[in-house]
Amino acid sequence: MMTERNGRPRILILTLSHGAAHRRASSALRQTLLAREPGARVEVIDALEHCARWFQAYYNSYELPLRFWPSLWNRIENIQHQSQATGPRWLYWRGGKRLFRFIQAFDPDTVVATEVGVFEMAYMLKRRTAARFRLVAVELMDFNLAFVQPEVDLYLCSHEDLGAELAAAGAAPERILCCGQPLDPAFASLPPREPTRARLGLEPDVPLLLVLFGGTGFGNPRLLVNELLKVKEARQAWQAVFITGWNPRLEAEVRGVCADLPQARVLGWVDNMQEWMVAADLMISKPGGATLTEGFACGLPMLAFNPLPGNERRTCQWIEKWGAGQWIRKAGDLASTVERLLADREELDRLRRNALALARPRAAYDGADAILKLCRSGQASSLGYDS
Repeated sequence: MMTERNGRPRILILTLSHGAAHRRASSALRQTLLAREPGARVEVIDALEHCARWFQAYYNSYELPLRFWPSLWNRIENIQHQSQATGPRWLYWRGGKRLFRFIQAFDPDTVVATEVGVFEMAYMLKRRTAARFRLVAVELMDFNLAFVQPEVDLYLCSHEDLGAELAAAGAAPERILCCGQPLDPAFASLPPREPTRARLGLEPDVPLLLVLFGGTGFGNPRLLVNELLKVKEARQAWQAVFITGWNPRLEAEVRGVCADLPQARVLGWVDNMQEWMVAADLMISKPGGATLTEGFACGLPMLAFNPLPGNERRTCQWIEKWGAGQWIRKAGDLASTVERLLADREELDRLRRNALALARPRAAYDGADAILKLCRSGQASSLGYDS
């Protein structure tokens, strides 16, 4: 296959527009693949945009229970997490017809999937058509049983503990690479802390709280700021930066509720997240996989606040197991936790060391190298079949 193309691989990365982790991992892999192999053809597509409109509506319907009935979504998501399929396979096959035609027309050597439902459509195409492309599953801080399929040639895992879960569920250990979650290459060459703080206009020697709401901007800022006001009343010196992502309505709301926090700055989407993370002492955020692993790269511990049901709550358990932060289970515990950590530098430094020990800043490069090695290898994985 490769010799027919003059040794230049064709790699298709399937992702989704919702969920910043999928997009950021996909972008990081594309950048590093092209850096390693400038002649390669590497494309990233939103797989759902290539599916039937009715299937897009079905796939995005999770937003309704997530927003209006979180406990129901938590039950649904936990069932999906432990199932060999996240939805009816026949439905995915019918809804993905246009996507399958796109993949076949692209004629990839390798397909990389950064989300479990998209991965399921890729392995179904490979299984039902006996396609010879190699298949890479990228696990983003959440093991899912549906990933365990014989068509997978390579798993890129975010941590050894999640890789062990994959192997225990039946994935071939020799196909599992625990390289970390692919990060923007900027996290592989971080700037020094003090000059960065000065460049960002921060008060020297005053602890910085970095408050994040995810790439799409999700959360309850009033609840969070009300708790931080209690820290202000404790007369501890601190400053805060709130980053609200791609959500101008949330940005305006945060500006309003932060009026009584004179040491607070509110920003929307930023392109220099690595600088803010280097400058910060403590991060308060919903525990998205990309945010967490970027924090690890900067040695920045997380106070996980208001996690979404399902995956993010499981991520909270990993944070505490690894000692890289704490899960704030009750909003009323946020102020006391911040006060304690700001007052106890030894404990905060311990959390920072634990976070830094988990850093995999070159994960995208390691993943890209493994994908290119796979492209140059022989046969793709042997095919199984079920209906």
